[in-house]
Amino acid sequence: MFDMISQILLYIVEIATTMLELFGIWVLVSTAVKCFFLWFTKKENVRMDLAEGIALALEFKMGGEVLRTVVVREWSELGILGAIIILRAALTFLIHWEIKEEKKEMERKIAWTDKMD
Repeated sequence: MFDMISQILLYIVEIATTMLELFGIWVLVSTAVKCFFLWFTKKENVRMDLAEGIALALEFKMGGEVLRTVVVREWSELGILGAIIILRAALTFLIHWEIKEEKKEMERKIAWTDKMD
């Protein structure tokens, strides 16, 4: 009985992890394509759109990694997953910081432009 429940849980976690990974990949690829066309047409806020898309994709991928910890069987696997989660969290933090700085810079540009008018 316990083995059957364990196998069902493993199956559900594998499907959910794969779905989260696919969502992350989809968000990253679609954001990259969209931002490429925005960059090609010389739009203003391409960097911010790209950073937000990367941050969202990383959060989906990190969710998949956290979910994967449910089925870890060995300490070495847990260590590797922990390192991956820490790296992705650090990247997400840096990207969110970059987005905040970019928004401040855009607000300064708008304020400076309004002051000149």
